[in-house]
Amino acid sequence: MIEVWDVTLPKLSGRKKRRAYVYVPEAAESDDQLRFPVLYMFDGHNVFFDEDATYGKSWCLGEYLDEYQVPLIVAAVECNHNRHNGRLSEYAPYTFTCDEFGTIEGRGPKTMDWIVHRFKREIDKRYPTKPDRRNTFIAGSSMGGLMSLYAVSCFNDVFSRAAALSPSVDFGAKSLDEMIRTADISPDTVLYMDMGEAELGWHDTEKNFWRFSTMLAKRGVKVTARIVPNGEHCEACWEKQIPFFVQTLLYDLED
Repeated sequence: MIEVWDVTLPKLSGRKKRRAYVYVPEAAESDDQLRFPVLYMFDGHNVFFDEDATYGKSWCLGEYLDEYQVPLIVAAVECNHNRHNGRLSEYAPYTFTCDEFGTIEGRGPKTMDWIVHRFKREIDKRYPTKPDRRNTFIAGSSMGGLMSLYAVSCFNDVFSRAAALSPSVDFGAKSLDEMIRTADISPDTVLYMDMGEAELGWHDTEKNFWRFSTMLAKRGVKVTARIVPNGEHCEACWEKQIPFFVQTLLYDLED
């Protein structure tokens, strides 16, 4: 079951509404005593339905979760579609400058503040969740992948596990380095991190991918890092990685 409802992020886009998508396992309908871990995701419009996806192709995540009866709630919020780099700004943990986009104001902290203090509370109120840190995860791709690294590092008291698919590790690399070095990260943290083979030639992507995954591993994080054969920077590729990151997030989590 996937429910869709409207939310607002007042400090980011005022009263303008955007969609929240929430997947609830079928098992919840037959047993109201069951409780489930929750995966929060960025770019919610790209997660479930092709008709809502930016480029007409989604991850079709709900179909996978249904087929394999995965005991997981997924809560995903649509991004900011403002053409003046609204998405980049909301998904930037820090301000950075690049040749392609110029200077991007980092409003990621405001995004995470809303997710943690508003959205998560609403999800825990409405749905049969396991609200504790051990059962609270976060995931995203591209800039959403960068935000997932930020969330699991700097909001580690809330999120114990994360998946960062094709994370934008070239944007503000020095700031990302400092963030990972100084964050208070618990050694029981689990991270799935990947990059498509076709992406490795971009700027310093390959160097930064291994640099930051190694830094996190040295911080004690249980890192699964992989290069996706023939992988590209697109939803069709990220859909194929669902079995890998879902199994990593749920691995050895049984009560």
